[in-house]
Amino acid sequence: MTKRKGLKSAVLAIAAFALIAGACGSSDTATEETTAEATEETTAALPGAGILACQVTDTGGVDDKGFNQISYKGMQDAEASLGVTIDLLESASDADYAPNLQNFADKGCNIIVTVGFLLGDATKAAAEANPDKNYAIVDSAFDPPLANARGLVFATDQPSFMAGYLAAGMSKTGVVGTFGGINIPPVSIFMDGFAKGVAYYNTQKGAKVKVLGWDTTKKDGTFAGNFNSLDDGKNIAKSQADEGADIIFPVAGPVGLGSAQFAMESGGKVKIIGVDVDMSVSNPDAAAVYIASVLKNIDAAVLAAITDTVNGVKTSDNYVGTLANGGVGVAYTAVPAELQAEVEAIGAGIADGTIKI
Repeated sequence: MTKRKGLKSAVLAIAAFALIAGACGSSDTATEETTAEATEETTAALPGAGILACQVTDTGGVDDKGFNQISYKGMQDAEASLGVTIDLLESASDADYAPNLQNFADKGCNIIVTVGFLLGDATKAAAEANPDKNYAIVDSAFDPPLANARGLVFATDQPSFMAGYLAAGMSKTGVVGTFGGINIPPVSIFMDGFAKGVAYYNTQKGAKVKVLGWDTTKKDGTFAGNFNSLDDGKNIAKSQADEGADIIFPVAGPVGLGSAQFAMESGGKVKIIGVDVDMSVSNPDAAAVYIASVLKNIDAAVLAAITDTVNGVKTSDNYVGTLANGGVGVAYTAVPAELQAEVEAIGAGIADGTIKI
């Protein structure tokens, strides 16, 4: 009898536990359902509910630690702040541009953001074929303008000028370098500004710092021919280092990551100036080699374009990021305070027009 009573007690205890657990489970489920409903209601209350915003990358991919990635951050910011739904297609090659754009047109995207000068022709064709949709393209603009497509462009020669002055001021060898991915305007504008900044330093300081990789007179220089090969970035950086460059400014997307790898392997002999984003944050494994980065605040431009679509605005007016409006800038990682103050003063002069580039 004692055993039977013990067994009965155990069964009752298990049953009671099951009821309690079931009640708790029901409560948890109810809580989750309530939270989900509240989230849906909050999203639905945002102005962008029902708007589909889509992005087509260039061949660098969305994780390029550069302009594709920061463009997508603008998409994510729009999702969070406006409540839009976002979608993404990455282009493995230029043959993917038109199909990706058509895919998104067929899907009913309200605005399609394309990333990069190389998507210009495909974006123009898509915008003309789909006048009911908004388009925005990073690093390009249309002339003559299209009623439903706007350029998101940036005066990156301004912060690059500052970076050139900075590089000249920090170089121990008196030689600095730059190179690009492909010789197209959104790349060469960085390089030209950089070289002019070095020249300005030489004029102001009576110095003779040499620039490798860009000729401001010929408007030509060193290019990898792509935006993908890290090996090309390492090889070009090594070549410029062999010629004496101790600070290198790669304007080449993921190719530039190869230069950072080389700089890491150089044991501190070579330093890098990043582009588009603060590369000491975006590329943390190589943070020690970055002294500064030229910023192109693409995320803010993308968010502005999507906001216009949410508000029913269809415009061909280009967004132009400058030092004056905060669309471009410089992030300092390891720059002496006195030199940084000089560089900032130059930036202020460019912004107010007293220093001409």
